[in-house]
Amino acid sequence: MRWRDVRKGKFQKLEDEEELTPKAAPLVLRFKAWIIDVFMIYIPILYITTYFILDGKDAFQSNQFAIFIDTALFGVILALFWTKKGQSPGLKAYELKLIDLKDEKSPSFLKSLWRYALLLVAGASIVGLCLGFFRKDRKNLHDLLSKTVVIR
Repeated sequence: MRWRDVRKGKFQKLEDEEELTPKAAPLVLRFKAWIIDVFMIYIPILYITTYFILDGKDAFQSNQFAIFIDTALFGVILALFWTKKGQSPGLKAYELKLIDLKDEKSPSFLKSLWRYALLLVAGASIVGLCLGFFRKDRKNLHDLLSKTVVIR
C-alpha cells in the first residue's frame, strides 16, 4: 500500500481493525481500582503480619522476608481474582475487567502472576506506569508485556 494511493482514496484505513482490539479503560479508573485493591487486600495482610505474627512496626521494617512474603501473597490473591472472574474487588467496583488479548477471556493463573510481577517492575520505574499517558491505546508496560488489558 502506497501513501499516495491512500490519499487518493483508493485504499481506506481499516475501521474494523480498531474494533478488533479492545480499548483499554481510562487510566484514572484503573488507578482508583488499584487503590481499592491495596486497601481491601494488601493493607489487611500487612496489618496481620505486623501485629499478629511479628512484634510490631520495628520488627516488620527490619524483616525483609516478611515484606517479600506479604507482597507475594498479595500478588497470588490478585492473580486468583483475575483468573477466576477477570476482576479484583477494585476492578469490580468500577465495572472493569481484565482480559487476555489472545482469546478475550480471563487470563490464566500464570499469566496473571506474570502481569503482577511486571506491574512491580513497571512500578519501580515510573516510566512503565506513565507509558499509558503517551500511547493511544492507553496500555502501560505491564499490559504490553503480558498481552492483557483492562477494559470497561
